[in-house]
Amino acid sequence: MNERRFLNQRQPQTLVIATLLLYLNGFFNILNGLSFSTLLLLVGVAMGAGAFGIANEKKWGYGLAVAGAVLNLLLLLPFFELGNISLLISLVFDVALVLLLVHPMSRDYQRIWFS
Repeated sequence: MNERRFLNQRQPQTLVIATLLLYLNGFFNILNGLSFSTLLLLVGVAMGAGAFGIANEKKWGYGLAVAGAVLNLLLLLPFFELGNISLLISLVFDVALVLLLVHPMSRDYQRIWFS
């Protein structure tokens, strides 16, 4: 059965949470990218496509999601200030997203089950 999914709850918890964070971050990056930066727009599209690929157990989706999450984190670092609470919260969620994607449970699952 060739069923397309938005979210696959049969995957490990690390991948399910990462998929949700990818969709959320991708949505906000697309919104910000429309008015600020083309690179931010592309990162948002990559994160959304990567989340869809993870939900449908595709290796390209996992790779795209990791690349988008790392690039998103790298784009945020130059603007980081300790006193700015909104940037601090964004940084925490971006680091958490990268850690969820590279967690051994996520990597092992994608290595074994993704096509």
